Amino acid sequence: MTRPPALRLGFVTGATPDKWARTWRERRSEPLELVPLSETHQEAALRGGEVDMALVRLPVRREALHCVTLYDEVPVVVASREHFVAAAEGAVTLADLVDEQLVLPHVSGWTPTCPQQPWPPMSAQEAIETVAAGTGVAIVPRSIARLHSRKDVVEREVGDLAPTSIGLAWLVERDDEQTQAFVGVVRGRRAGSSRG
Repeated sequence: MTRPPALRLGFVTGATPDKWARTWRERRSEPLELVPLSETHQEAALRGGEVDMALVRLPVRREALHCVTLYDEVPVVVASREHFVAAAEGAVTLADLVDEQLVLPHVSGWTPTCPQQPWPPMSAQEAIETVAAGTGVAIVPRSIARLHSRKDVVEREVGDLAPTSIGLAWLVERDDEQTQAFVGVVRGRRAGSSRG
């Protein structure tokens, strides 16, 4: 008997597929292959067939895609321990950050009002390393800040910035039984329950 093909699930940095992967292994015979993706490559990997489904950071272009929003991510500012945000006991606001240098563009497009120095493209990890050295700040989802946590940086919630979201996306043309079985796992359906 041939083994069913694996379901290839991509996931962006900060997304945590572990609990769903565990449930999948308990319920299904076909393997689940987890494929790390960068946020810049998430949509191309899905549309190009590198993965069957993906946990993506929204927004994505919805054309020819099904997408289920799963949860929101709190935005935080990451700065060096010597930065003024380290003294904040609660959330900071965008008004608090208007004179700051952003070392990583924020997905919302928000930019401080002071002139910004051009930075080469960098990963979130590189941005956090840069702010640890005392240069500028980065605004990232809390999951990213925690993943790249360091003793020489602090994170504070940005209270007036909309959260980002993680979603499960797949091609409309790939809406088969295997795909719907994984959607069921993610949505918390019990084994054997019908789609809906």
